[in-house]
Amino acid sequence: MKRMPRLTLQLASFAAAGLLAAALSAPQALAQVGVGVYIGRTPPPLRYEARPPIPGPGYVWVDGFYEPWQGGYRWHPGYWNRPPYEGAYWVHPHYDHYDRGWAYHEGFWAHEDHGGYRRDGFRDHH
Repeated sequence: MKRMPRLTLQLASFAAAGLLAAALSAPQALAQVGVGVYIGRTPPPLRYEARPPIPGPGYVWVDGFYEPWQGGYRWHPGYWNRPPYEGAYWVHPHYDHYDRGWAYHEGFWAHEDHGGYRRDGFRDHH
């Protein structure tokens, strides 16, 4: 078996260490999980909320919404929040009507160049 020259072995070790460091320091994907909830009654109309003063730079307002609660709905008030990464925008929760009732779709943060969703939370099929 032929031995590798010492310099080649050192370079290979440095390259492997660099690849490992890059892999470990790469940003981790943000996982978001949705749960299917169906409610028979139509969701109530959204409420108007006066926004409190913004707590500081970089915050965005997340509108209030009705969330499923014990077979019905309860109001979750709006709040100020910081996007989890540069370019993120909030896709608000919403309901779609299906044969089994109204399906709740949780809100989530999306990236501005992430295709498929409009800023109003609905799928963009174009």
